[in-house]
This record gives sequence, C-alpha cells and structure tokens, in this order.
Amino acid sequence: MRLPVADRRAVWAHSRRLLADHRRALAGVVALQALAALASLAVPWMLGSLVDSVREGTTREAVAQVGVLLAVAILVQTVFAGVGQRQAMVLGEGIFAQLREQFLHAVTHLPLSTVERAGTGDLLGRTTNDVDRVQWVVRFGVPRVLVTSVTILLTLLAAFAASPWAAVGLLAGVPLLVASARWYLPRATPAYLKASEAYAAINGVMTETVEHAATVDQLSLGPRRRSRLTEALREAWYWEDRTLYLRAVLFVGMVLGYAVPAAVLVVYGAWLVSQGLATVGAVAAVTLYSLQVRTSIGELMFWIDEVQVASASLARILGVNLVEPDRQATGETPSDDLITAREVGYAYRPGHEVLHGVSLDLVPGERLAIVGPSGAGKSTLGRMLAGIHPPAGGAVTVGGVRLVDLPEEQLRSEVALVTQEHHVFVGTIADNLRLARESASAEEMRHALASVDALAWVDALEDGMLTAVGSGGLILTPAQAQQLALARLVLLDPHTLVLDEATSLLDPRAARHLEQSLSAVLAGRTVVAIAHRLHTAHDADRVAVMEDGRIVELGPHEELVGHGGEYAALWQSWQQD
Repeated sequence: MRLPVADRRAVWAHSRRLLADHRRALAGVVALQALAALASLAVPWMLGSLVDSVREGTTREAVAQVGVLLAVAILVQTVFAGVGQRQAMVLGEGIFAQLREQFLHAVTHLPLSTVERAGTGDLLGRTTNDVDRVQWVVRFGVPRVLVTSVTILLTLLAAFAASPWAAVGLLAGVPLLVASARWYLPRATPAYLKASEAYAAINGVMTETVEHAATVDQLSLGPRRRSRLTEALREAWYWEDRTLYLRAVLFVGMVLGYAVPAAVLVVYGAWLVSQGLATVGAVAAVTLYSLQVRTSIGELMFWIDEVQVASASLARILGVNLVEPDRQATGETPSDDLITAREVGYAYRPGHEVLHGVSLDLVPGERLAIVGPSGAGKSTLGRMLAGIHPPAGGAVTVGGVRLVDLPEEQLRSEVALVTQEHHVFVGTIADNLRLARESASAEEMRHALASVDALAWVDALEDGMLTAVGSGGLILTPAQAQQLALARLVLLDPHTLVLDEATSLLDPRAARHLEQSLSAVLAGRTVVAIAHRLHTAHDADRVAVMEDGRIVELGPHEELVGHGGEYAALWQSWQQD
C-alpha cells in the first residue's frame, strides 16, 4: 500500500492559501523588488539617452552628470535589492514554518494501521527527501521567482517606453519559450513524482535492512535484500535520467528563446534607425534591456524546474492529509473505567486474521498478564485494548463507549500503551517528559523518574533534567530510553495501562526491580502486561494465555498451573530456563 498523492489542483489551491496567509509580507517583498528593478532599469535608459546626446553634441558636464546619476541608480538598486532579498527570505521561512507544522500535525494523526500497511519507506521519504525539496524552493525559490518575475515585467515595460517599435524585437523569442514550457510542464510533474517514489523505495529497503540486520544475517537474506536494493536503484536511475532529459530539452529551448531577441534587435534596430522609426540611443537601450533580462529569464527557468520538483514533493506531502481517519469522536462520555472486549477480530491483511473473536473483561484495578508464544496475537490484542487500532470485528469499550469513538486526548487519559519500542526526542530530559503532560512541574517529573528508578542517573548528569538528549545531545542507553518512556507514562496518569514488553530492554534483575518499583505507582490502576518473562504473570491477579489469536486459558496463576494446561507447560519451561 502507498500513501495517497494530492492532485495538481489541490497542490496549487494549497499554495495559494499559503501565499494568501502571508499576503502583507508578500506585497512588501514585491514592492521592494519593484523599486530595485526600477532603479536597475534606469541604467540602460540613461545610457541610451547619453548615446543620443553624444551624437547630437553635448558637454562634458552633462556627461559627468549622467555618470553621477548612474552611480546613484546603482546604489539605490543595491539597497532595495538587499533589503528586498532579506524580506523575501523571511517570507520564505514563514511559509515553510506554516507548511511544516501542518505536515507534522497530519503525520502525527495518521492511523497507525495505515502507516504499518504503507511501510517505512514511503512515509520516511515524505518526511525527509520531499520536505527538503519543498524547503529549498520555499526558502530560496519563492523569493527569487518573485524577484525575477517583477524584473522581467518591468524590463519589458521600460523597453516599450524607450521605443515601442524596437521593443517588439524582444518578443522574437516568445514562441520558443512558450513551446518549450508547453512541452516540458505536462511531463515534468509525473516524472518527478515517480522519481520521489523511487527514492522512497530506496529509503525503505535500506532502513529495513539496517534495522533488522540481525534477522537478515540469521536467515541468510543478504542476497535477496541486495537484489531489492538494486531494483530500487535501477528504478531511481531511470527516473533521474528521464528528468535530466526533460531539463536538457527545456534549457536548450530557453537559451535559444532569450538569445534570439538580442540578435534580432541588431538587424531590426538598424532598419528602424534607417527608417527614422527609432534613434540609435533607443535601440541601444532596448538592446541593453534584452541582455539584462536574459539573466532574469534564465534564473526564472531554473526555478520553474525546481518548482516542478517541489510541486511533486508537495503533492506527496499533502497526500498525507487525504488518508481517511480510522475513528470519529462521537462526543459520548464513558460511565466508568471498565474496559470490555467483545468478539474482537483483526487482520493486518485481508484474509489473514490475527485475532479471532476475543472477548475479555478487565476488572478495574486488576493486574492482567497476557502470555503465549510469539505470533499468538498478544501485542495485537494489547493495541486493541489501548484503542490504537479499531477492531475489524467486535468492539472494545470503556464505560460503554467504544474506544475509537473518543477524542485522542480523552482516549489517552483513559488508557495508554507503552511498547518495547521507544524514542528519545531531541531536547532536554524535561522536554521529553512534558510530552506526556505539558504542565508537569519539576517535582512531578522527579517523582515520575524516581518511580521508574531513573532519578539517580538523571541527577548524576551535570545539568540534571535540563541535559540535552537525542541527536546532537547525550545518547541514552536503550534501558535509559525505556525508563524515560515509562516515566512519561507515569505523568500521563491514565486509569488503564497496557505494557507490551515494556521492560524487555533491561536485564532480568533490573527489569524485576523496575517492575517492583512500578507496583507502587500502578496501585489502583488497571494494568495489562504483555511479557515473555513469566514472573510478571506470577505476580498478576489473572493470566490470559493466547494461542493462534485466541484466549485459550484465563485465570489466576496458581489455578492455571494446577490445571496442567498450556500455561502450566509454559511455566515449567520458563523455570527450567
């Protein structure tokens, strides 16, 4: 499954809304650049007038006066261009900041089931390569497109003001420019979309191979993974070659388009002078304008190509917004803290059921351990009980209200999930903790850290909770990162907790100590613990044994051991190990 891609109409509509949100800053940038362009246009005009004056006869003082005016015009152009460029960069940063926040909001609210089906490569490509391409164009391209467009327009107006007859020669290259653009634009965006998809595939193959290198080695999957990478690289190479061809044809047409007018003006201008339709100075001024506008047209063409790249990337970024939500809040309020699962079924792929009609009542305040062999459906059931995925069949409710009918904020205040996967965000330790509760005080954060045996090593750091962690900061060990994740859970303070192998990255003795420390914090809450270490089940009020997506045994530890069934076999095997 691939995440959707927005169409051209949606991309341009969103771009217009972004520019409309910054219309005042945009108007200021255009005004500044227009003044800079006017100052630059004064130079050819004065030089053309000087040519006519010299031919007719003039004084040295008049020539010197023109020289002073030329210096003033250049100075004014430099000042306005510098200020305008700075304001254009500020505008670009503002637009990109808004776009980035919108994208992050969409990504963080994607249904997890959709993300899992799409795989890591597609989403990773959108959050890295595509964002980088849009960032480049927004920060540098938008300002330069504004500058060059204003410059070209004013140059043409100035040329027609200098000599309407001579200025007609500037239009000689328009057919070539239009033909090149009409050929290029319909082909560019689809090609760049394919190129982005190819790079996303490369990201996915490489990321998955590196992250699961141990599995690749154990199962001798190296040749297969290399083959997949080669296929992805071959696809990316094809589309890079294709887009390079498109750019080559475009630039050849554009170079001819803005080179032809200068050549035409030499011949055409001489004829105009011979017919008395224009002066030598006017033809010289228009010719200088044609040379001056070449740079602006060339730069505009460069950014048009970059805009096509960014448009393809923006279409992929906006496509994230097109993913249909997997839940809709109804406004219902739970009547109590009782979580109930009724005939719950789930399949990650159609026709491959992972859960088969699972029913379970969580007694408020109890400790329930879910055990079973790998692939039995333990983690999937935990996700159902935490409201991460909506069940494919049946329902999971809290206080009579389906979990997927609750707003996300309220859902996390009812039930939360901590898995064996963890993430340390860039920032301080305090920043990481406040992700769970923004208003948490220093004392509350210290209490949360102490609850998971993390306060000692945090206090031992030079800056304590203000220590920067994550990329560019202190790199935490897997055990420390997991303790930080558990501390966030303490601050979140839901009435029901689902711990999916939450202490798996700690050694058995440390994990046992941490779970004992957590016992005091979890008192009074409903706790569902999914684990392979059966001492967790030994301490639980009840144990649910899963096999092939079903609960095959349910009851207290001693009772299940006495029955001599599946759990008793697991317990005996674990004790021997």
